[in-house]
Amino acid sequence: MRKYGQCLALIVLAVVFTLPAAVPDAWARAGGGGGFGSRGSRSFSSPSRSYSRPSSPAQSRTEPRSPLASPASGMFGGGFMRSMAGGMLGGLLGGMLFRSLGFAGLGGMGGGGFGLMDMVILGGIGFAIYWVVKQRRQPAPVGGPYQRVALVERESERYQVATSQATMVQETDLDQGLAYVRQMDSGFEEGRFREACTDLFFRVQAAWGNRDLESVRAILTPQMYSQLAEDVEQLKTARRINRLENIAVRSIELTEAWQEKGQDYVTVRFLANLLDYTVDEGTSQVVEGNRTNPVKFEEFWTVTRPVGPNPWILSAINQAEN
Repeated sequence: MRKYGQCLALIVLAVVFTLPAAVPDAWARAGGGGGFGSRGSRSFSSPSRSYSRPSSPAQSRTEPRSPLASPASGMFGGGFMRSMAGGMLGGLLGGMLFRSLGFAGLGGMGGGGFGLMDMVILGGIGFAIYWVVKQRRQPAPVGGPYQRVALVERESERYQVATSQATMVQETDLDQGLAYVRQMDSGFEEGRFREACTDLFFRVQAAWGNRDLESVRAILTPQMYSQLAEDVEQLKTARRINRLENIAVRSIELTEAWQEKGQDYVTVRFLANLLDYTVDEGTSQVVEGNRTNPVKFEEFWTVTRPVGPNPWILSAINQAEN
C-alpha cells in the first residue's frame, strides 16, 4: 500500500507540473490554438486551402514539345523516294536477268549464270526490302506529318476539355456563391470586402492582445465571442498577456462563398506573420514564444450576415492543415 501511495503521488505531481507547460499553446493569438466558431453546414469540413481565378489555357500548350512535332520523315517516307527506290530495284533485277540469259556483264565468271557480283547485289536487294518493311512497321507517332498533326490536335482537344471541366468545378463553389450574394446585395465588391475583412482581423487581434473582447463583441457571433472570452479569462487567471506585434498581412483571398438558412457565408484565407509571444503579467518575462523571431501563419476566417446588404461578423477561425 505504501508503494502504491508513492506511485500515485508521483503521478499527481507529474500532471500538476505538466499542465502549466501545455496550456499556453492555446494562447497564441486569437484563434491560434485551433478551430473556433461555426461555419454552418460546413463546420465539419476543412476550408478550401487556396483559390485563384482560373485563366484561359496557355496558347503554348497547343504546341507540345514532343518528337512528334519534327517534320522530318523516314528515308522512304516521301513518294519521290519510293519511286526512285522502285526504279533502282527494277533496274538491278533487269540487269541480272539479262546477264543470266547470256548477255555479258561485269560480274560474269565466264559469261553465264550468277556471278559473285550478282550474289552481292541480291543480298543488297534483300536487305533493302527488309529495311523498308521494318520502317513501315514502326509505331504510328513516327509516321507521316498528317498523322502527327492529327495526334497533336487530339491531345490539344483533351487538354482543353480537362481544363474547362476543372474551371467549372472551381467556379461552381466560389463564383456561384458570390453570385448569390450579389443577387441580394448589388453593391457587393470584392475589393471593399477584403478591406473590411482585413480591418476586422486587426480589430480582433488587438482586442485579444488587450484581453478585452467587449470592444469587438458587435463583430463576433455569440458562439465566437463565448469561446474567445473563455480563453481570455484563462489568460487573466494565469496572469499571462499574449503580445501581438508587427502584424503584416501578406495576402488575403476569398476561398468559399455560400448561402444557407437565410445567411451569407464567405471564407477568407489570411497569410500573415507577426511577433507572437506570451509574458508574465508581473515580471514581463517571456514564458512562451519569442520577442524577435516572427511567426508565419495561415488561417481561414469565415464571416457571416443575414442575406442582403448587412454588416459582416466573424463566425469562425480555422487553422490551415499541414
